[in-house]
Amino acid sequence: MKRDAINAKNAPKPRGGYAQAVKLENFERLLFISGQIPTDVDDALPEGFQAQARQVWHNIDAQLKAAGMTKEDIVKVTTFLADRHHTMENREIRSEYLGSLTPAMTVVIAGIFDKAWLLEVEVIAAQ
Repeated sequence: MKRDAINAKNAPKPRGGYAQAVKLENFERLLFISGQIPTDVDDALPEGFQAQARQVWHNIDAQLKAAGMTKEDIVKVTTFLADRHHTMENREIRSEYLGSLTPAMTVVIAGIFDKAWLLEVEVIAAQ
């Protein structure tokens, strides 16, 4: 698969850890991961934003592995935050997980299904 990060010179620069667009060519598999919530396999909800965010990324990692993929295959991330005050913490934890990977990205401040959940993240991956 050929993958190119696109950041047009005549459009705003990304504000940390993502590409404005990601172009894929010659990919064979495409995986859509539904919004992952911050509970574990036993439905336990961690306390605090950082713990919930790490749980969400753990859940994403589990879905990727179940599909025979890794975080290196992520091409698009959409994050739903319950409160904009978590924006910087979200960026830090996402960067911790993704490292130098720069997928296309969207962050939305939204009412989330369960008000105890502080975020939900959906992902698209390709190989």
